[in-house]
Amino acid sequence: MMNSDLKNYLNNLMIPIPGGFEYLRDYRDEQKWISSDSKMSIPGKKGNLTEIESKIEIKPFLLAKYPVTKSLYEVIIQKSLSNIEGNSIPMVNVSWYDAILFCNLLSRECGLNACYSFEQNGSNAFCDWNADGYRLPTDAEWQYACKATSTGYRYGEIGDIAWYRENSEGRIHEVGKKEPNNWGLYDMLGNTWEWCWDLYDEKTYGEYRIFRGGSWAEQARGCGATCRRRGHPSFGIDDLGFRLARSI
Repeated sequence: MMNSDLKNYLNNLMIPIPGGFEYLRDYRDEQKWISSDSKMSIPGKKGNLTEIESKIEIKPFLLAKYPVTKSLYEVIIQKSLSNIEGNSIPMVNVSWYDAILFCNLLSRECGLNACYSFEQNGSNAFCDWNADGYRLPTDAEWQYACKATSTGYRYGEIGDIAWYRENSEGRIHEVGKKEPNNWGLYDMLGNTWEWCWDLYDEKTYGEYRIFRGGSWAEQARGCGATCRRRGHPSFGIDDLGFRLARSI
C-alpha cells in the first residue's frame, strides 16, 4: 500500500497540462549520405534533406514538475525507507527500458493500471494510452509542455532556466533551482536529457528512442524545445534521465 509521504509527494509533483496542438518538424535523408555543408536551397529542402512537419493534437495530461530524482527512484526500485525528498538530484544512467519499468512499478505501488506491456521474449514494448498509471511523455507532449505557450527556441534566458555546459561547473544539480516555464515545469531544458516514448525513425534507426531537453554537459545550442536526440533503449549515461507523465 502506498505510504502517505509518497502519495503527498506525487500529488504535488504532477502538473495538469492543457490540451492543444503542437507542430513537430524533422529532416529526413533521401540518400545514404548527408552533405556536411548542405544549405537551404528551395523551400522545404536542406541540401538532400526533406523537411517534414506534422500537426499533433495534444490531449490534456499530467506531467511531473521535475525529472525523476534519485530519492524517488530508490524508494520504488530498492524499497528504500529514506526521505523521498532527501536526494533531489535527477536520476541518471537509466536506460529507456529502466524508465518504463520504473513507471510500471510506481503505477502498481500506487494502485494504478500499468501502461506498459511486453511480448513474451521481452522485446517490443506496448503502451496502453487509456491506462491511468505513470508513463513517459510522447515526443509531441514533451515539446508542447516545454514550450508552455512560448514561441521561441527556449521559454526564457538560458542562464535563468537551465544548467548547461557554461554554468553547471561540470556536474548535475538538484532539481527546481532554476526558473520554471509558464506551466510551472522545472528543468525542462538543461540539467539532464529526458527519455520520451517515441521511436526516432524506425526505418533508419530501428528501435532507437528519442530523448529531449539538453543537459549539464551540453552546449547552449542543444538546450532548446525543438532539439531532439536518439539512443538505443538499452543506453544509459550520466546526463540522461526521465520525467513522469500520466493520461487523464
